[in-house]
Amino acid sequence: MMAPVLNELATERGANLKIVKVDVAENAQLAAQYGVTAMPTFVLFQNGEVQKQIVGARSKKNMSTWIDARD
Repeated sequence: MMAPVLNELATERGANLKIVKVDVAENAQLAAQYGVTAMPTFVLFQNGEVQKQIVGARSKKNMSTWIDARD
C-alpha cells in the first residue's frame, strides 16, 4: 500500500532521500532495536542517527510534510 508513495518520494527527492524497506519477519532483531511493534513503521535517519519515527500508512503529502518537519 505504501510502496507507490515511497517510490514517488524517492524518485522526486533523488540523492536527498534514501528509502530502505526491511522485512521485520526476517529481521526481528533489527525491528526490536528500533521499537517496531506495528506496520508500517517509518524511521527517519540523518547522518546515521534516528531523528523521528511514525506508525501507520500516510498519504504522499503527509509523508513529505513529516520528512521535512523540524521536530
